Amino acid sequence: MDEQTTPSVQPPVAEDKTVAIVAYLSLIGFIIAIVLHGQKKTALGAFHLRQVLGIFLTGFVGWVCVMILMFVVIGVFLAPVVWVLLIIMWVMGLIAAINGQQKPVFLLGEKYQEWFKNAFV
Repeated sequence: MDEQTTPSVQPPVAEDKTVAIVAYLSLIGFIIAIVLHGQKKTALGAFHLRQVLGIFLTGFVGWVCVMILMFVVIGVFLAPVVWVLLIIMWVMGLIAAINGQQKPVFLLGEKYQEWFKNAFV
């Protein structure tokens, strides 16, 4: 029998995961993660910083849209949907960061990487 060898996959460095995880904790955590990333740039850190930036901006745009639509009463029903989607995106991103994965969040994760490709490099 011929034994196949698989290349060893090295686990991500603790600093990589730290920047990625801290970025999701709050706006202050995001700022701290940017500072940490500036000291030692990593692909995992940059990936998750872009994801969080996208989630924050999506949340802001969603908030503005809901505020505008509230005057039409639709916003009252739309607001919970927007917030639930943002929470799901946030949790998915945090789980990927904890696991050291560069896995985009659903819906807009790929777009965040495209839109913010020059950020945090």
